[in-house]
Amino acid sequence: MHNCKNITRRSFLEKVAGTTVGAIGFPYIIRSSAFGQAGTPAPSERINVGCIGVGPQGTGVMGNFLDQKDARVVAVCDVKKTAREAAQTLVNKHYNDTGCTTYNDFRELVARNDIDVVLVATCDHWHVLTSLAAVKAGKDVYCEKPLGVSIAEDQALRAAVHRYSRAFQFGTMQRSSRDFRFACELVRNGRIGKLHTINVWSPGSASGGPLKPAPIPDWLDYDLWLGPAPYIPYTQDRCSNQWWWYISDYAVGFIAGWGIHPIDIAVWGGADKLSGPIEVEGKGAWPTPDGVCDTAMNWNVTCKYPTGVTIDFTGYPFPEEWQKRYGRTTSHGTAFEGTDGWVHVDREGINAYPKELLSTQFGPNDARLYESNNHVRNLLDCVKSRALTICPIDESVRGDILCQISDIAIRLEQKLVWDQAKERFVNNDIANRRLSRSMRSPWTL
Repeated sequence: MHNCKNITRRSFLEKVAGTTVGAIGFPYIIRSSAFGQAGTPAPSERINVGCIGVGPQGTGVMGNFLDQKDARVVAVCDVKKTAREAAQTLVNKHYNDTGCTTYNDFRELVARNDIDVVLVATCDHWHVLTSLAAVKAGKDVYCEKPLGVSIAEDQALRAAVHRYSRAFQFGTMQRSSRDFRFACELVRNGRIGKLHTINVWSPGSASGGPLKPAPIPDWLDYDLWLGPAPYIPYTQDRCSNQWWWYISDYAVGFIAGWGIHPIDIAVWGGADKLSGPIEVEGKGAWPTPDGVCDTAMNWNVTCKYPTGVTIDFTGYPFPEEWQKRYGRTTSHGTAFEGTDGWVHVDREGINAYPKELLSTQFGPNDARLYESNNHVRNLLDCVKSRALTICPIDESVRGDILCQISDIAIRLEQKLVWDQAKERFVNNDIANRRLSRSMRSPWTL
């Protein structure tokens, strides 16, 4: 027999399952206390985390991993030297050591055998390629939203997550909030009557951005930052959050980058009422061509389902009647309208009509939703149990596709029909050509 002190979580699972840990869905069955003091997991029982993309968003999520006692951030990666060194300093200061390694190239990070979970918080055009690399290397993944910059990317990642049996958490962290869950439970249990409309709104994209080529900063690996995107000469601050969010080579724009948050809640609450072919049409407002930004600054999209439910999706500012009806003017939100009332939820809270809905106590026969109070904690628990996360890959793709087809509809300015079963537009070759993007060599799906 092995001495218990020499058994790691990985070697134990390999021995019991007769395979590599990267290829199994075997439950994690040894408690941390078997190897370390209570509340302080031994190194063999910690979940090692590598972070790819450590700008403001990535650093924020990384901070959540740092707060989890059974996780250990061991590596950070970013094509911006300033960002990765700042993240390394933050991690080492947190652990009071020098154990965090930095990487410029994500492929070196995912090649490490000791990393269990990868956080992907890159620019949007890198989300799928870095997540694919992690999944194929046997890592579980937390991927920031939106998912891909094309539906083909979404489909490729979904197939890989299933093929390699990986735990996957999408960064739609509103699901790990009581108010959003409660709103969706009210809808699913018919407390607002028969659902007929879901109003969804989010911030829109920006315009502008310098067009004149500028020197590439010495702290930026610009070629690797571009990756699969077309080569364009560097322009001032092109790779900053001030501009890349709104450039179609690197993002779909805020119709997906921010819109996925309220759309995801619409999907969670609408459930099977959002089944069947979708009629989608709308119009967008676009930036003038005197800047780098070219994604929709605003939009109004209608998605109609054969179940009788309609999603009205718009960029901020939303219609004045919505302000009057829901009584709050934040820049994002999801409101479910039924025959007997409505419920509206955003990050400031929840309100409803009639107000008594907010005092609802669910009974044993009511449908209850998956409960999570922390998005990162939920992923780590699922890494151990091999259960589905609160926003697994199939749900992630479903919401992301709604954002993607909304963008395609406003670009073509025509009514489209999206076949959810086949994941193609019906009888529209022009629209279907927008389901994928070419990638700059050598990058491919």
